[in-house]
Amino acid sequence: MSSPLPDPCDNVRKTLRLDEAVARMCAAVRPVSGTETVAVRDALGRVLDEDVVARVNVPAHTNSAMDGYALAGDTLPANGDEEREYKVIGTAFAGHPFATPPAAGECVRIMTGAPLPPATDTVVMQEQVDRHDDLARIGAGHRAGQNVRRAGEDLTEGAVAVSAGTPLEPAHQGVIASVGVGEVVVRRRPKVAFFSTGDELTAVGKPLQPGQIYDSNRYSLYGMLARAGVEPVDLGVVQDDRDVLEAALRRAGDEADAIVTSGGVSVGEADYVTEALRTHGQFDFWKVAMKPGKPVAFGRIGEALFFGLPGNPVSVMVTFYQLVRPALLALAGRPPETPIRLKARCESTLKKKPGRREFQRGILTTDDSGAYVVSSTGRQGSGLLSVMASANCFIVLPEEAAGVTPGSEVEVQPFAAFV
Repeated sequence: MSSPLPDPCDNVRKTLRLDEAVARMCAAVRPVSGTETVAVRDALGRVLDEDVVARVNVPAHTNSAMDGYALAGDTLPANGDEEREYKVIGTAFAGHPFATPPAAGECVRIMTGAPLPPATDTVVMQEQVDRHDDLARIGAGHRAGQNVRRAGEDLTEGAVAVSAGTPLEPAHQGVIASVGVGEVVVRRRPKVAFFSTGDELTAVGKPLQPGQIYDSNRYSLYGMLARAGVEPVDLGVVQDDRDVLEAALRRAGDEADAIVTSGGVSVGEADYVTEALRTHGQFDFWKVAMKPGKPVAFGRIGEALFFGLPGNPVSVMVTFYQLVRPALLALAGRPPETPIRLKARCESTLKKKPGRREFQRGILTTDDSGAYVVSSTGRQGSGLLSVMASANCFIVLPEEAAGVTPGSEVEVQPFAAFV
């Protein structure tokens, strides 16, 4: 991990660019140790810890790629308008092979997926065959070996079907099942403790007292953590009290691989998070040149990574997606993701001052020609969570940008990239 900053004060020289902050976070992360064995059906999103080796060939047998007629390729009509007539001696179905080899001048009706009968190596699709009773007429223009799937052409017995370190997607689950494996060894999910700070916060379901608001951040954080594939541990709301906060951080550091908090990382008199981090942990950096979400604390409490996010609801979501999520994916042992960014024509006037990378909320659609277009949601306040909910992308404005006029090309990051 990088050396703690000696004096993380409010100084522009110590404000990191976003790319630098992400790099420092990910460099500090070591994937969690420990594994568990789970059923393939329950392994979606998990990181494979051991290679899955094929127990059988896939396909297990040479079979037909379509409905048609199986025959020996060297008996096909050779050229011109020549037609050849074959006697149909039976039918091969998927799961019910036809075991009798056809003689010269004979063929077998075959269905998609059925094993090729002995002495056959070619399938002529049914639309190209003129069938009358038990006779099938086949013309020229075919080639030996066509329309056949060879045994093991997808995977051969003993080959690595899915490599260790792979985050399992639905296609991987299907591949693993296809080679006869029902359980896999995966890395354990990182345990991430999270809580909100602030005397003004109260839990959903309780009546609001004067000056109080409902805590929405823990709900957003829970959803984002669950989607990131970690095990969320909700520690509730922690008071703006130095001793209570320090006790909560120590508990979280003992129980979890990472800690995420919201609130308490600014410069107010009751903002104790960064103070507690300097006193009881390691402090790496505090400020990132981004909007919303400039005050972000990163370090460690014991062996647990620590992410202190701002208190405003939109700032929490932006900083989680841009900073915390890449680090948690690395903690889970997942390979780095390349952020999905698109170019779109902006239909709105966007205001911005140079100096920080901004993530304005937008609505991405396509025009009549299929080109991407994006418009602003309008209000961009970091406390307007309903505006965030109405958006489907970030409009990403680089540090040096000084606003956008309608018709300009901008970079957008769809929220679908975080699924």
